[in-house]
Amino acid sequence: MPGNHNNLMVLRHYIFLKDVFVFALSAFGGPQAHFALMFDIFVHKRKYITEEELIELNALCQILPGPTSTQTITAIGFKIGGAPLAYITLLMWVLPAVAIMTGAALLISHMQQQEHLSLEFTRFLQPMAVGFVAFAAYRICYKVIRGRLALFLMVVAATVSYYIRTPYVFPVLLLLSGAASSIKYKQQPKEEKEKFRVNWSNFLLWGGVLIAAAVLGALTKSLPVRLFENFYRNGSLIFGGGQVLVPLLYTEFVEFKQYLTSEEFLTGYGIAQSVPGPTFSFTAYIGAMSMQKQGMTAQLLGAFVAAAGIFLPGTFLIFFVIRFWDKLKKYRPVKASLEGINAASAGVVIGAAILLFDPVPSTPLNIGIILLTFGLLLLTCIPAPLIIVGGVLLGLVV
Repeated sequence: MPGNHNNLMVLRHYIFLKDVFVFALSAFGGPQAHFALMFDIFVHKRKYITEEELIELNALCQILPGPTSTQTITAIGFKIGGAPLAYITLLMWVLPAVAIMTGAALLISHMQQQEHLSLEFTRFLQPMAVGFVAFAAYRICYKVIRGRLALFLMVVAATVSYYIRTPYVFPVLLLLSGAASSIKYKQQPKEEKEKFRVNWSNFLLWGGVLIAAAVLGALTKSLPVRLFENFYRNGSLIFGGGQVLVPLLYTEFVEFKQYLTSEEFLTGYGIAQSVPGPTFSFTAYIGAMSMQKQGMTAQLLGAFVAAAGIFLPGTFLIFFVIRFWDKLKKYRPVKASLEGINAASAGVVIGAAILLFDPVPSTPLNIGIILLTFGLLLLTCIPAPLIIVGGVLLGLVV
């Protein structure tokens, strides 16, 4: 019966969205941990998709710019219920973390305006943030560096991203590195290719929003519009997830535009490590802090446009590519380019760890905090939120 079928579909979508919300509140630890939890909830427990389908979707999202976990979860929603369910999935996934990071920005802004209140208790979050980024660099290097060319591209990317401190250098490094490794496409196994048609609607939507935001920002000089354009551009060009996004944001918003101080940035990044959900929710904090001089309403607007800007392009692109990915991946140059892109991503994160260390005073205590944070992440199974809470408590006691 059509009516019963529709009711069952609505019920299935409702249960899926409920699972997404639970996932958003429990997904600590970044994309790797998110992926493991997706297996538990969406494959083994609910059987929305198979193991092979989830691995395939995650691999596809690794290739595209934008937040990997967010693209993967929205792609699952797309496979289950098409674009409408996928967009609701996106909201359910990002809202909890975005709300928490917006609240953190409002709280920190308020505390900085009160003479009798001090943020001194957060001082250990800054060296801890360096430890988190250093561990991210180690983890990426361990997984993606598999040859001399990859090692060379990683070193080049780390050096260039450290010394050339402009946000425009990151996409250039990634594209050139991908092109360099694609030359070795003959080492990839051959697969029988099929002709396919491309539906360009989502790609045109992505490009249209990018151009419109840039033009409106240039014409109006409006800070919210420019913030949306900044984050939309970053979300359109960044490969490698939140670890790679951090140095780009630091370069653009701290060093280049000076919307935030390095202390505000590192404090927010430290807080973001203890928040479940997408790592890119950190952008809501940056958007709110960028507009702290205009009042609380402006900060809420800044958080909204930053979050919308960073999450929308990856969503548009995954909807565009997912329709023809099965046929595109059979082309060897596409596979071969991933080695260079991943190596450059690792190099950018190494550059970020060095860059973020610059504003942190080189005291024995701070160096010890960095090494301790790195060691705890490497050698123990202590969740990142507990490490951050420990840092806050240490700041209150010492």
